Amino acid sequence: MNGNLLSTLWPQSQALHKLVAVALGVALLTLASKVQVPFWPVPMTLQVLAVLLIGATAGARLGGATVLAWLALGAVGVPVFATGAGLAYMAGPTGGYLAGFLLAAVAVGYLADRGHGRSVGSALLVLFAGVVIIYALGLGWLANIIGAERAIAAGLMPFIPAEILKLALGTVILTAAWKQARR
Repeated sequence: MNGNLLSTLWPQSQALHKLVAVALGVALLTLASKVQVPFWPVPMTLQVLAVLLIGATAGARLGGATVLAWLALGAVGVPVFATGAGLAYMAGPTGGYLAGFLLAAVAVGYLADRGHGRSVGSALLVLFAGVVIIYALGLGWLANIIGAERAIAAGLMPFIPAEILKLALGTVILTAAWKQARR
């Protein structure tokens, strides 16, 4: 059985359903951006988790549209990001991560559209692929600004423990959602 979670729950989805799903996804991603969880060595936001789950549940098209709408709102100055907004902010040190969010949502959604992410092992691999995409683009962009060594030290290493936790949480959420959808 192929298809993402949303298409399984709403097989005859109308344009209004899709619009509502995008709006809810943008709201979820904005909230996830604003929530800071105390974590060591740096505070953790839930943006990555939200992006991955949006892609995994909505699929490539709708997940990508959701993250693109969120980025567009941020580009015109709506404060949807963790800190800052506008094109200048998006061109700053976090610009690569923001681009990675879009590509990760589409890639994770693509895999979900093909039936991946329903079991624990598959979900973990799909979500991990999304994290790799986010950090590849983020670190590549950041390295152009501050150099590769500093980019890895500041833009990856402090976040590894939090990303492991988010991968575990995302895997639990995704597989539990699929279990409920099958009932």
